[in-house]
Amino acid sequence: MRVSRFARLIAWLAWTTTFAGCAHQYGHILAKNDKDLVGSHSAGAATWNPLVDEAVAKLLGSCPPAVQEVAFEGVEYPIDGAVPIGSALATGPANVCFVGIENKSAEELGDFKDQLYERIDAKLNSTETFRGISRRMVDAALLETRLRPDSLFLPNNRSLFAAALGRQGTPVDYLLYATVTSGTTDRNKSSQRDYLLTLELVNLHTGQAVKQSAEIRKGYSKTRAGKWWNYGWFDQADG
Repeated sequence: MRVSRFARLIAWLAWTTTFAGCAHQYGHILAKNDKDLVGSHSAGAATWNPLVDEAVAKLLGSCPPAVQEVAFEGVEYPIDGAVPIGSALATGPANVCFVGIENKSAEELGDFKDQLYERIDAKLNSTETFRGISRRMVDAALLETRLRPDSLFLPNNRSLFAAALGRQGTPVDYLLYATVTSGTTDRNKSSQRDYLLTLELVNLHTGQAVKQSAEIRKGYSKTRAGKWWNYGWFDQADG
């Protein structure tokens, strides 16, 4: 039986669709109202962006109003670099030093780590309550003092770090830490991972901290039916 021209065309299109994509990659610009792509093996934009938005909003909502800035001008610094906390100079936006992001999750953040930093920093700077300190100045101060971000919880180290920033003309009121954690639940070939982003704002003068978190749960499965099978109508997730 002779194969029709239409059937041959259908077969050629099917072959092209199946195999041509293996050798090529195509891209397109997403509109602002397009949904973020949900990653099939790890967290992506659909996970990290909402986490940042929620965590920052919670932090800003729970923080006190603008604090007084600390004056470093005219202060004679001791030889060891330590500087006493001086009297307040004026009221206004608080200077926030975003120390960095610590990843304690089961996944590598990859290029998302820097994007998370910039996204959090930009949202803080868009408010009237806080004013972020340049990341380059923060890195320079850590290099000068030879301190690690987690060592700034010690009062003497905080003074050394504040003095280094003060000599750059950048007084600091708060230290901001971001931590990413995850918890994984496995069931046969499916799994659920709970992503938690925690923001901790530490008062440089008193050591008191404000902490807020945001969480997103994400399911992973081997088939498209896995979402229904694990989280369907009959509470299948119970075991």
